[in-house]
Amino acid sequence: MDAFGFLGEIVAKSSLGFETALSPSNLMYCAIGVTLGTLLGALPGIGVLVSLSLLFPITFHLEPTAAIIMLGGIYYGTAYGGSMASILLNVPGTPANAVACLDGYPMAQQGRAGVALSITTLSSFFGASIGIVLIMLFAPLIAAYALEFGPSEYFALMLLGLMAASSVSQGSPIKAIAMVFVGVALGLVGTDLNSGLPRYTFSVIELRDGINLLAIAMGLFGVTEVIASVRTIKPGGVNRDSITFASMVPTRDDMRRFWMPSLRGSGIGAFFGALPGTGGMIASFMSYAVEKRVAKEPERFGKGAIEGVIGPEAANNAADQTAFIPTLTLGIPGSPALALILGILLIHGINPGPSLVSERPEMFWGLIMSFWIGNVFLLILNLPLIGIWIRVLSVPYYLLYPAILFFVCIGIYSVNHSPFDIWMVVIFSVVGYGMRLLGMPAAPLVLGFVLGPMMEIQFRRTLIFSGGDFSAFVDRPIAVTLLAVTGLLFAWTMWSAFRPRRPRRLEPQENE
Repeated sequence: MDAFGFLGEIVAKSSLGFETALSPSNLMYCAIGVTLGTLLGALPGIGVLVSLSLLFPITFHLEPTAAIIMLGGIYYGTAYGGSMASILLNVPGTPANAVACLDGYPMAQQGRAGVALSITTLSSFFGASIGIVLIMLFAPLIAAYALEFGPSEYFALMLLGLMAASSVSQGSPIKAIAMVFVGVALGLVGTDLNSGLPRYTFSVIELRDGINLLAIAMGLFGVTEVIASVRTIKPGGVNRDSITFASMVPTRDDMRRFWMPSLRGSGIGAFFGALPGTGGMIASFMSYAVEKRVAKEPERFGKGAIEGVIGPEAANNAADQTAFIPTLTLGIPGSPALALILGILLIHGINPGPSLVSERPEMFWGLIMSFWIGNVFLLILNLPLIGIWIRVLSVPYYLLYPAILFFVCIGIYSVNHSPFDIWMVVIFSVVGYGMRLLGMPAAPLVLGFVLGPMMEIQFRRTLIFSGGDFSAFVDRPIAVTLLAVTGLLFAWTMWSAFRPRRPRRLEPQENE
């Protein structure tokens, strides 16, 4: 098929998808999904997994296409909403939004909360648009390419992610690398998949399933910020009067810095989103690391650099969209949240995979076209409705922080219905506050916790397939390339950390 024939087929399928997505019922459920997703994402402690867990029973009474459109709206709507709490309160709505805290919250403290919120909405829409275009044009190709990754490639990719984590945080890279190892160690707690025996559980039954990621994220970021801010933030929390439409208009310099981080973040997010099991969190951390590395003034990051908000948010939303590629075309969850959506599809009697594209094109393309509609809804509604979210978050802080703790407890309890998870939040809150006092970054720990177990699985698979031959890690060109990039990044990080600093030359002062 030539290029014109291919584009003609895409246009025909898009028309079929728009016809499905623009039906009154599907349009209504799309609007409901993105609105609920934004609302729940903006509430501290309520993330995409909790939102889907609380709302998916509603879909049992819906037609399957309407159900998946609504669930999709909730899924990517939380990515928009989660950044609001990150910027205004330094409390990530989802683990993927934790990166927005690093520079979004300092921008809010500098009186640029309105710009941070508006630029986040624009970069989120930009990243989502790139992701949707890639789904439309290259879904089978990208899915097939990701499927070709063997265990050695996945291991090398995870190792690259762990190395990149050392450059995410401001401060000593040695401390960041140490936190990566702590995160990997925490990720190994639970039941060994090969032997079925518990490890590092200390005879605690609840730890046999591992430590809850949401407990770590909420403890290290959410509750720790509450503890640190109780005596420092003045009553009133967010000043809603300071965030007006005029204050939300980006400057010419902000827009000049917008395009390249958006493009880089969208590319990173689209790539990692299409890889099964990675998701937006890895993409957002990687995007932040890249933006910090290419910046002419990397010392600005962590202090309100707008690129540190634009890139990760574009990556997060692009990954949220392209994560549907392996889920719908291969039946492999692109993220933990999409694993839940995949299970809901199976309950409805729909088998995600290649047959979905060929046998149910109205559902497949209707869902993709609903992504366009939903993201336009979010772009149009989010900016005018930011005042509503600010009113929710601008109550006096002595009233707000008990509400934050309440939502954190409700959110973490709703995942597994386990009081033990609440205690884990308490433990990691104390640990997080101690880390803050010692200047130890929390973001690399979380990334190490996510990537560590995945890297272990791929490491073992590589050795099993090769019969214990370690040369299998360098037999394939993609794995070698990723390992080489990892080595270069490690050398660059060490050189940046230990290079001799030239003393600053004092300029002669003019006589007064």
